[in-house]
This record gives sequence, C-alpha cells and structure tokens, in this order.
Amino acid sequence: MLPKEDASPLICLAQSLLASISEITEAVVCIELEKENFLEFGCYLYRASFAIMELLSADSFPANAIEILQTLSKNVDLANDLVKRCQQGTRPILDSEQGSIIAQLEVVIKNVGECLGLIPASSFEDQVYMEVAIRSISNEMKKAQFTTRRTLSSMTSELDSHILSLENQLKEEQVSTETDLYPINIEDSTDSTFFNTPRVIEARKSTSYKTNRKPWNMSRSLSTLPQVAQEIEPLYETFFCPLTKKIIDDPVTTETGVTYERKAITEWLEKFKNSEEIFCPITGHKLVTRDLVTNIALKSTIDEWRERNEEATIKVSQAALSLASSDNMVLEAIKDLQSISQGRQYSRKQVCSNGVLASLVKFLQYKNIDVVCAALELLRLCAEEDDGIKEIISKKLHISTVIKMLSSSHQRVRHASLLFLLELSRSKFMCEKIGSVPGGILMLISLKYKPSIDVFASEKADETLRNLERSPNNIKRMAECGLLEPLLNQLIEGCEDMKMEMASYLGEIVLGHDRKTYVAERASPPLIKMVRSGNTLCRREAFKALSQISTYQPNGKILVEAGLVQIMFEEMFTRKICDEPMNSTMEAAAILANVFESVLELENLQVNTRGHTMSSNYVVYNIINMVKNSTPDDLNINLIRILLCLTKTPKSTATVVSAVKTTDASYTLTEFTNNPHDELGIASIKLLGALSPYMGHTLIERLCKTRGHPENLIQSPTEVTQITERHAVSAKYLAQLPHQNLTLNLALLSKNAVPTILQTINQIQRSGTRSSRYANAYLEGLVGILVRFTATLYEPQMLFLARNYNFTIVFSELLMKTSSDEVQRLSAIGLENLSTESINLSKPPQIKKAKFMKLFYLPKSLSLGSSRRRKIPVCPVHRGACSSQNTFCLVDAKAVERLLGCLDHENVEVVDAALSAICTLLDDKVDVDNSVSMLSEVNAIKHVLNVVKEHQQEDLWQKSLWVIEKFLMKGGDKSVSDISQDRLFPATLVSAFHHGQGNTRQLAEKILRHLNKMPNLTTYNPIM
Repeated sequence: MLPKEDASPLICLAQSLLASISEITEAVVCIELEKENFLEFGCYLYRASFAIMELLSADSFPANAIEILQTLSKNVDLANDLVKRCQQGTRPILDSEQGSIIAQLEVVIKNVGECLGLIPASSFEDQVYMEVAIRSISNEMKKAQFTTRRTLSSMTSELDSHILSLENQLKEEQVSTETDLYPINIEDSTDSTFFNTPRVIEARKSTSYKTNRKPWNMSRSLSTLPQVAQEIEPLYETFFCPLTKKIIDDPVTTETGVTYERKAITEWLEKFKNSEEIFCPITGHKLVTRDLVTNIALKSTIDEWRERNEEATIKVSQAALSLASSDNMVLEAIKDLQSISQGRQYSRKQVCSNGVLASLVKFLQYKNIDVVCAALELLRLCAEEDDGIKEIISKKLHISTVIKMLSSSHQRVRHASLLFLLELSRSKFMCEKIGSVPGGILMLISLKYKPSIDVFASEKADETLRNLERSPNNIKRMAECGLLEPLLNQLIEGCEDMKMEMASYLGEIVLGHDRKTYVAERASPPLIKMVRSGNTLCRREAFKALSQISTYQPNGKILVEAGLVQIMFEEMFTRKICDEPMNSTMEAAAILANVFESVLELENLQVNTRGHTMSSNYVVYNIINMVKNSTPDDLNINLIRILLCLTKTPKSTATVVSAVKTTDASYTLTEFTNNPHDELGIASIKLLGALSPYMGHTLIERLCKTRGHPENLIQSPTEVTQITERHAVSAKYLAQLPHQNLTLNLALLSKNAVPTILQTINQIQRSGTRSSRYANAYLEGLVGILVRFTATLYEPQMLFLARNYNFTIVFSELLMKTSSDEVQRLSAIGLENLSTESINLSKPPQIKKAKFMKLFYLPKSLSLGSSRRRKIPVCPVHRGACSSQNTFCLVDAKAVERLLGCLDHENVEVVDAALSAICTLLDDKVDVDNSVSMLSEVNAIKHVLNVVKEHQQEDLWQKSLWVIEKFLMKGGDKSVSDISQDRLFPATLVSAFHHGQGNTRQLAEKILRHLNKMPNLTTYNPIM
C-alpha cells in the first residue's frame, strides 16, 4: 500500500481525471446525434467518477493505483476527443463515422469497467458494501453495449417508439430494479438473521413501500441521464408501521406478533383505556394484555439500513454539490442532506465529515437565493444540539460571512442566517467567536430594536443576544454598542466575580451622553456597596467605574442622592484598610471633585453622620492640611479642585480664605504654580485667582518671594498654536491681582515683561484667536497685565513705560481690532486710567527766547519775530500741549470715536468701561466747554441717550445722567434741543427719578427741571 502523504502525483492525476469526466458529462447533454447512446455513455462515466473519489478517500492507495488511473486517463482522453467531434458547430458526421465513434465509446466504457475491477478488496477496508457497489459497476460496464442507428431519416419513427417503450419500462421497473450508482445486494451486505424470516422473504418478493422522504436522484437534477435510480437501497414492508405507513423508529410488538411504531400503538391503546376488550388494529384478534415488547432485531436492521442508505446518499449528494451543474441539482442534493440531518446525531456527523461542509460554505456565496437559504438551513440542522459539530463548522466557515447576511436585502436570507446564528450561539465556545466579529453585535442590536420592520428578525436577534451574554466579553461589546442592560443586570444580580468584571468594563467603555444618566441611576447603588466591601479588587473596580460615571456633570446630583459623598469622605479621612495596595483617598478625592464641579449647592451638603457640612471648618481645614503635607501630585490636584468648587458660594469662600490665611497654605499653593505637572499647576493658579479678591496683596507678597516668579507666569509660547491652558490661566492670574500693587508692577517691569507681552499680542492678532483653543483667554490676560501698569502712573518708571510704548495708541487699537468683550473692557479701563493723568501731564507751551535778544529791548512796533513766531498747538480740552504718547490725550489718539462706538455694545461691562473713559473728558479739571463742544461734533449725546434708554443698571444711569447734565449746562441751546427731541428720554428720566438711588435720583431731578418737566423750586420765594 502507498501512504497518502507520498502520493501527490497520484492525487493530481485523479483530480485531473475527475475534471475531464465532469467536462464530458456536461458536453454529452448538448449532443443531438445518437442522443441516447451519448447520454448512456455520460451516465456510465459519471458513476465511475464516484469509484475514483472513493479511491481518493481511502487512507492509503493500492500498489497498482497509478496504473489504474493512467489507463483510465487514456480512455477518458479518447472519449473527450470523440465527444468534441460530435458537438454542434463541427463538420457533419457521416453514418459510417457515427458507427465508428459509438463503437469506440463502447470500448472506452468496457476498458473503464476493467480498470475498476482491478481495484483490490483491501482498498475498501471494512466497507464491504462499497466493494459490492464498485464490483457491480465494473461488471455492468464490462457488459455495456451501444446500438448504432442506421440513418436519421429511417430511425425517426423507431426512436419515438423506443423512447415510449423506455418510459414504460422505467415506470414498471421503478421500484423493483436497482439502478443506482451503487446497487447493493442485501444478501451480501448484511448478516442479520432477521432477513431469513418468512416475513422478510415475502416482502422481498413483493412490491416495496416508498419512503416519505424522497432521496436525491439525478433524474430530477439531470433529467437527461435516464440511468439514475430512484432509491439507493430497496425498502421492505416490515420497515413500515401499519398504522402510520412510515418507517418505524421505535418498533414494538404486540402479543399478536404485529410490529408497530411505539407511539402509534400506544395512542391506539389509549382509545380503549376504559374498555374491557381491546383488539389488534391489524389482525382484529382480542388482546389479553397491553404489554409491548421492543423488537430489537427489527430496530437494528432498520438502523443498519438507514446507515448504509444515508452514507451512500451523502456520497452522491457530495458529488452533486461538487459538480454543481445546475441550481436544481444543488438544491436537490442539499434537500436530501437536510432530510438525513433531521434524523440521528450520527447522521449529522456523517454529513459534516464527508466533505459536504466545504461545499456548503462555498454555496453561501452563491447567486441563487434558494441555494443560499438551503445551505444555511442544512448547516443549522447539522449544528443542532451538537457543540462538536458547531466547532467543526467554525473551523471551515468564517462567522463574518453569516454576519454580513444579516444586512441582506432578501428577508429569507436574513431569517436563515439569523436561525443559523441562533443555533451557533447556543454553544458557549461559539458565543465568543460570534461576538468577536467586528460589527456583529451591533447588527444584532440594530435588528432587535426594529420590530416594526421585521418582527421575526427582532425576536431571533434578541434570543441570540441573550445567548451571547454568557461571554463577559460580549457583554462589554454590547455595552459599547449601546445595549447596557446585560452589563447592568450582571452588576446588580451577578456573583462577586461577575460584578467585579462588569464594574471593570463600566470603567473602561465610553458611553454616549444619552446613556450616562441612565447608567448612573442603576449602577450607583451596587457600586457603592462594592466600595464598602472588604474585597480590595472589587473596591478598585468600583472606584474606577464611579470615577467614569462622575465625569459627566449631570450625574452629580444622582450620585449625591445615592449617598456617595458621605462614603467618599469616609474613605478620605476615616476608613483605612491595612496593606491595601490601592490609595482609596486619591480615588475618593477624584470622584468628589468630579461631583462637586457639577453640584452648585455645596454649603449645606452633609459629609458625615456628625453633622459636618462642606463649608464647615472641619472639612476645609482637613483638606488644606492634606494639601500642605506633601501628598502625591494626583491627590493634590483633586483636593485643590474641591477647594476651588467651595469658592463658588460666599460662605464656603470665607471659610477657605480664612483657612488659607491661618495655615499659610498660600506658600504651598504658590509653589505649586511652578510644578512641572501641568494639571497641578493649572489647578493651583485657578484657586489662587479665585482667592485674589480677598487676599490679593498677600498673594502678591508670596508670589514675589517665590523663586522664578512672576516671570514664569508670563512665559510666551514660540507659536500661537502652542498656547496652552497654563499660559492662559497664568496671564489671567497676574491680571486679576490688585492693579494698584506697585511691588508686582515693578517686578514685572524689572523682568522686561512688556516687550514680550506686546509682541505676543501682535502675533495673536495676526493669527486670530481661533488658531488655538486658549488664544482668546491668553490675550485677555496679557491685556489685563498691561492695564495694571496704568494704575500706578504716579511712579516715574511706570510713566516712562507707558510713554515709551505709547499705551494710548495700543489700547485704542485694541478697542477695534478684537472680537473679545473682555479685551474691549480692559482697553477702555486702560484708556480711562491714562486719560485721568492727562490733565496733570498737559502743560501750557513755553517759548524760549535767544540769549542775544535778551540784551536789547525793542519796541513792539520794531519787533521782527512776532509775526513769524512758530505757534505750538494747544489741546482745547486739557489747555496745554498734548499728545497721545506724552500726555495720553484721548483726543489726539482719536480714541473718542472708538469709545463712543463701544457705548452701543451689548455687553454692559464694556459700555460701563467706555463711558467711564469718556467721563474723564468732562471732569472739572479740564475745559468742560471745549470738551462738550468737541463731543457734540461727534454726536456723543446720541450714544449717551441710548445708554440711558437701553440699560437699567444703577452705575450706568448715574454716569449717563451726569454726562447729559454736563451737556445741558455747557452745550447751549443745541444740546438742549437734541436732548428734548428724544421722545423716550423723559420716560426714562421719570423711571430713574422714581427708582434710582442717591445721586442717580438727584441727577434725574436736575435734568427734569432743566427740561421744564418739574417745577424749579428756587423760583418760588413766598413773602412772609
């Protein structure tokens, strides 16, 4: 014998031989010449191909295998040439030539039969029936004879009569004649003594029953091959139950000797349950007892028959699937295999182990929908209730192929693929495989939630998903795809290990905003219980999940109501677990920081059973002490975040300020601003900025004593796109500190900060604030730092700085070249500070005379220089020599029009700052008459009247009414006329008079009297 691994040439030769036979069987169908002979010839070759396949399937090959195959190959090649000569489209064939071709084909068939007879019996091992079948084929082919017709015209009528007689013969011999590919002699293939009984002998002589299952036959799929038989092996009368007329599965015999299907005879006996006499349904004899005896011999015989019949049918079906000449052939083969698979588990394994599986996988990509659905149904039947077969299928079939079918436009394909997936999902091994297919679970979830479109698909998808829940990884995948119920159910009801795993998943997955609140409501209670447990692993996963849930701000209130705050404070200050590798204090602080950032009312929030609240000294001092005691950076970040949240309300802010002052924590916080950890540095700067209104000068003192400050807070990035949050909050912090503090201003000046600030402002304006997320905030901080210098102009160095860099022009341009309201407000404040100093800096011009002129005195009439003396311009407002650079004059800087434009701004703070800057031009120290005249030329009164009418803030009313009074007093009739003609202004004045406070009410009263809207009491002088 030749081992299979050493027979590669032999296998290639056999495969080539099978391909040639397949080509010939397809070609003979289309030949009209000698049609019957060619069809019979094709049928012989087709049957021979199964013998070749059987030879290939053996564990080892006989020694003469190569000679057999070479001889077969020569004969098949000759047949192929002969068939091609007779195909349509070639030259006409003469009668003599026809006879020669048919004779040669007959020789080919006989030679093939001889070759098949040379296969030794040892090749079949214990498969005796296979040896009998191939010997039968060989003998039949050796005796083959083809009759050649004489001429086409003379044989037409004879051919018709021959076809008719052939049809009649087939009808008569359909049952009794064995003409299958593998005809089997029962007497040779079984040793059962049951066949020696008289009943069996009689049955073999009579006409057999037909089984309800119609085995696959080539006459349905290849109707042109008339030699195909109807049954693989004959059926016997004793196989059938006389009541059901079906083959018996569980044969039992009554006392009369008749064998029935157990279920059928039991139902018959039940009908006579209350009757004293029972009769046999077949013999009519009275039954003395209801006892039934299992017919073991018959059952064994039927099982053996089925096994033989099914094995042969499987091989035939496999060949049909391999050939796949037509859709009908494939469908009939699959249906036969489906019928077999509906029976015993052993039969299903036989279907999967005989090469059928590979063909079925191939047919899942078939264009015919019927074939695809049939293949899916057969795979489902094979896998039914057998995890072993499911595993075999998974090795041959990519599950992704079935998943893709879920999106098919054909409902039948979707349903068939769902049923197959559902069956596979019943195996725990397959659950993981199905779930690991990218997009598979998402598609099932999509089908589950579309019952209005396809109820059946929705139900089966839901059932499949429930099966997939047995894999924890699948539960995670479902949660990632939006199906959270399995995860939450296991978190609430599962065992400790499952709860821990689900909490771990919950801490990893990214949830959509629409689901985060739902998860918080259901998951918070079990997670809090896990935190309070003594299991370190459970606690760690619960902390991680709670941290994830708390990051979504709307969940803060839910977590507070669930009692999270008290538990987390207990973890921070009270509860300690010895040798626990996890730092629960750090985890608890992170969760509390997340929660407090979303909860507004913290003052009265109780943190323990002793009545302490968030604003109590106990809580605040404990947190600050933890910050001071060199705790890890990550913990400090979250502790500072908690303190920053406490500065949202006045009461808790006062407690924080007091604690920081008392403990000198400001040193620690200021040192944190230099920390390389960005998050810690940012959190510290934000907290210091929140405290600066209450202890700004103290913070400046700490800042100036800290190494590297304040210059580290104004480090400029090389590119605008590199501006970070740390740059922005640092600049904002310096701008928030008290502007009047000269110490900080001189420190910034000594570090040459202004050129860097101005350069960065220009870069941001050129690139635009959209170039970086934090560019706008950084710009606002830088402008705020410039403004702080204008608050200490009494210091010569500050004055020189403002003149040297022409702050007046800088702020004037910022008013119009920015989209930031804060930059406009700060620029207006800077202009106000500068303009306030203008009257002090503006001096009358002085003309210097030449020294030699002082020696002589000339009369006025003889004076030569009077007419040609150069006139130095004098500012009409400040009554002296003015410029935007030296005296910060707003008029010279053309800033007035820009400030007036800001009065129409929607932001009240911008309007207030701009109006304050304009008020500096109407101060009593300046020439008010000229100033009013100048402002009237630019229609300032119109803008001021709009401010009064559109804004109801007390400060704005007071400043606006003060400006209007100046115009009424100094602007003459034109100003009075402009103000009087505004029809809405009187109503606003009356409102200010009734609702204004202090100065606002007095100003409104003065203006009303000036406009004759109220009596002037000074004109009423009664005589006593």
